Amino acid sequence: MAQVNLTKKSPSFWCVSLDNPPVNVFGAQMVIEMRALLDAAENDPELTVIVFESANPDYFIAHWDLADDLSALADQPPPVTGQQPFVDIMVRLSRLPVLTISKIRGRARGAGSEFLLATDIRFASRERTLIGQFEMGAGSVPPGGGAPARLPRLVGRGRALEILVGAEDFDGDLAERYGYVNRAVPDVQLDEFVTAFASRVATVDRSALADLKGWVNAITLPDDSEFPPQSDSFAARLGTPRYQNWAKSAFAAGLQQSGDLEERLGTRSVEL
Repeated sequence: MAQVNLTKKSPSFWCVSLDNPPVNVFGAQMVIEMRALLDAAENDPELTVIVFESANPDYFIAHWDLADDLSALADQPPPVTGQQPFVDIMVRLSRLPVLTISKIRGRARGAGSEFLLATDIRFASRERTLIGQFEMGAGSVPPGGGAPARLPRLVGRGRALEILVGAEDFDGDLAERYGYVNRAVPDVQLDEFVTAFASRVATVDRSALADLKGWVNAITLPDDSEFPPQSDSFAARLGTPRYQNWAKSAFAAGLQQSGDLEERLGTRSVEL
């Protein structure tokens, strides 16, 4: 696969590196490749833990590919869960019978943040992490990939609204304080810390882990019916003049390219 690169550290421990230069946007091709990965993970009886990381230390997942028309999905099977393609991946990811860990370096906004929220555990580089939901700063578009359903359950109502409506970036320390990530770790220690934790999980019996995670899921995960209204609202607002004007200005200013706009999108999105 070109964008979702799998390394099997052992039969029970997989490491997945996300790689879509220049800023790791999430689009149709990554959906296709993530589907294949999830198919394999769901059907591997030895697997117990997956660590997701980025090949680009500056961008974990910048956001959804706002230039992608999804035509690459035209010949693909329908989504397993009946959700729209990205949400389908996030729902399947959150319900895997194995433990999923995001090892976060760089920026993860919009769909990038929603990917993190769909994994079970989030460990972040204290110095190199910036995460957030920038959509409301980008033409007043509500997030459509599950953040309004997942964030309140994770950080509480008030903080969820602050993150979603404020549309600002959160560094590693503040994200940890809010519960947005499990832990912020000094960058020089992050790789060793995550590997040690994942290696411990890799010794667990898969069926026992699946039972345990299923019980936690029943209490903490959103019902699937919560996602379609959010996805529909997101898609509808992409057609509004307010968003279209923002997108035109943003692409002219360097959206989805390495540079100042993507580096400071949580701040600069509202300036366009």
